[in-house]
Amino acid sequence: MLQGKKILLGVTGSIAAYKTPELVRQLVKKGALVKVIVTESATDFVSPLVLSVVSKNKVYTSFYSESKSVWNNHVELGLWADLFLIAPASANTVAKMSSGICDNLLLATYLSAKCPVAIAPAMDLDMYKHYATRRNISSLKESNVKVIGPDAGELASGLTGEGRMTEPVKIVAEMENYFSARNDFTGKKVLVTAGPTYEAIDPVRFIGNHSSGKMGIAIATEFAKRGAKVILVCGPGVSEVEESGISKLSVTSADDMFNAVQKHFGKTDIAVMAAAVADFTPIISASDKIKKDNGEELILELKPTKDILLAIGKLKKKNQVLVGFALETNNELENAKKKLKNKNLDFIVLNSLNEKNKVFNSDFNQVTVINKNNRVIKFDTKTKTEVAKDIVDQVKNQLSK
Repeated sequence: MLQGKKILLGVTGSIAAYKTPELVRQLVKKGALVKVIVTESATDFVSPLVLSVVSKNKVYTSFYSESKSVWNNHVELGLWADLFLIAPASANTVAKMSSGICDNLLLATYLSAKCPVAIAPAMDLDMYKHYATRRNISSLKESNVKVIGPDAGELASGLTGEGRMTEPVKIVAEMENYFSARNDFTGKKVLVTAGPTYEAIDPVRFIGNHSSGKMGIAIATEFAKRGAKVILVCGPGVSEVEESGISKLSVTSADDMFNAVQKHFGKTDIAVMAAAVADFTPIISASDKIKKDNGEELILELKPTKDILLAIGKLKKKNQVLVGFALETNNELENAKKKLKNKNLDFIVLNSLNEKNKVFNSDFNQVTVINKNNRVIKFDTKTKTEVAKDIVDQVKNQLSK
């Protein structure tokens, strides 16, 4: 699973750095392409020359070469990698990563990296147990940094407990599992909707909602990272997506979104309808801007929009997975279960709109998943990136049945 994968290894100032030549050797043996960045303090524990020999690549220690004639471009290093692994990750580096401090090449590369990041913490027992360290590690987890270990065992201080860097063989196994999981949707075609729809009152005004499309984008991105080809149908105001493997289609109204979904649904294996589609649209949309004359009231007559989920639920084949979303403010579970059944969904993702879960424009969300057997799975509040992983994992479970 590591054949041809580009792994950037960051080595920080922990005594566990002496293990990194073996880590590099095992990665290379598995077919990975490895480049190494070491901090200045790491050179007290491991030789850059040794790491260069085992990696078969130049080792980077600072922004410039010794002669200062060559600049080591941290942005290019971050773009090169399929994964940035920092092992060992000292308490100092973990704290700086959490705070966004950028005072060496390794940290600059971390802040520039577009690829996934993993850390293998290594420090003494009391340092690892300290509330500041635990807070920093939790912060990194919330930012989607994968944390490997640490393990429990004998430490350099003579104490025994948590803080020991996970052994290279286990780290390599974690890397293999990671890249294996990245391919679990290879060959699958996925349709995702995101964002609001705008229903025109006149050429200037519209009926809409506060959806940012962040949840839909996160879901589409997670599918693409795991090998799927994704069609993302987006309403107005949704941000651009950077992940390759995603084809973005921009629409405006509920009718536009209905037509786009109808066009592509039959060719897809999986559909996740995360968009906040308007339930009603004006019966008549004025061709010119409506004027406010003499303070008279304006009465808008509305009609229901086409029900996208209901329509494709009727078309769904046995080998397709269909996921819906429900945003509820009362009778949440009851309403979500009714929608799940009536629209022939495999499972539904329930968003609860309340003071503790401000869904719109937030980077966080708390969801509950209900499947067709009425099994209810309630997740903790997480970043929308992490929520997307949970949802995609549920799809994977559904496909394996």
